[in-house]
Amino acid sequence: MTDDRVYWLAWSSIAGVGPTSLKRLYQHFGSVAVAWNASDSAIAEGAGFGKKLMVAVREGRSQIDPEALFAEHIQKNPLFWTPSDPEYPRFLREIPSPPPLLYYQGKVNLEENQGNIPTVAIVGTRNPTDHGRRWARRLSTLLAQQGFTIVSGMAEGIDGEAHQSCLKAGGRTIAVLGTGVDVVYPSRHRQLQADIQKQGLVISEHPAATQPNKAHFPSRNRIIAGLSRATIVIEAPERSGSLITASYANEFGGDIYALPNSPDIAAARGCLQLIHQGAEIIVSEEKLLEMLGAIPTTNQSALANLSPSLPPDTSPVVNAAPPVNLEPRLEQVYQLFDRDALLFDIIVEKMQIPTSEVAGILLELELMGLVTQLPGMRYQKT
Repeated sequence: MTDDRVYWLAWSSIAGVGPTSLKRLYQHFGSVAVAWNASDSAIAEGAGFGKKLMVAVREGRSQIDPEALFAEHIQKNPLFWTPSDPEYPRFLREIPSPPPLLYYQGKVNLEENQGNIPTVAIVGTRNPTDHGRRWARRLSTLLAQQGFTIVSGMAEGIDGEAHQSCLKAGGRTIAVLGTGVDVVYPSRHRQLQADIQKQGLVISEHPAATQPNKAHFPSRNRIIAGLSRATIVIEAPERSGSLITASYANEFGGDIYALPNSPDIAAARGCLQLIHQGAEIIVSEEKLLEMLGAIPTTNQSALANLSPSLPPDTSPVVNAAPPVNLEPRLEQVYQLFDRDALLFDIIVEKMQIPTSEVAGILLELELMGLVTQLPGMRYQKT
């Protein structure tokens, strides 16, 4: 047990200190334990907390005993990660509002948490057409067989079809709940939830015994999007929660795919809206696999088996020499590329320089015709 685990819980117990505020604290102080012991002025200035929130912070810090609170909490909630833990899902940690406590049940895959296994969300309406159900099953089965982890929200309809088909195909699936991980909702998914825990993972930002609440589901959708490098919307009416998931995916730099259907079908109108806004159209299983194959993980070799019918590319990677007059800072970034696309965040991490500087360098390289920007904040050598 580290100090930070104790203080993630303490901070999240203060009314008004949400995931976004906590991330600002963590980024500024480098430790939420250090932040807990900082002065009011340091917190207000460093994390940008306003007067009203600082009143709650002062009251909370004076009334909460972090160690006692933690000891009581883990009696009912023994399994959870915080953003300070190395096991915390890497891509989820990078969103603006990562859950301060992420509870889980099931089988943990650390390679998956580190971003080395491709994850795709499949979401949609609770009241799909037969067409939508068939496509949810087809795509979930296909992607599970190709080594993708399927992420969804355990709701009736498309979510349930995606989870079940993935399991039947022998794949791995993650269910993100809007309840505690010990609560089954809807009740008809009791066996499905038990099966997922045997073969995948059930996660939630809510502690044990938390019951369904309408307010929980939009925030659950951000976790689905944050865990996934791409989001597939099978069917969604115009006011569907799946569109919230897609909106978060767009905000987080993930790719969005939508299944088209007739505008006469209410369940298709949300997908048509997404396509109008720039989502990729799912025209065939083969084309979808081709597009998903370009999505990076932190370990590109994890995608080597996406198309087992094709022999792997064993040709040596040859980095073309950059132009002789390339400035050193441009050449450093240019040399990061081989044949694979790179996520913007990965380039920032490798360069260890401010994001604004990396963005400027990539723009220069793009204007010189040396790199190309792809969907989802990805870049590839031209």
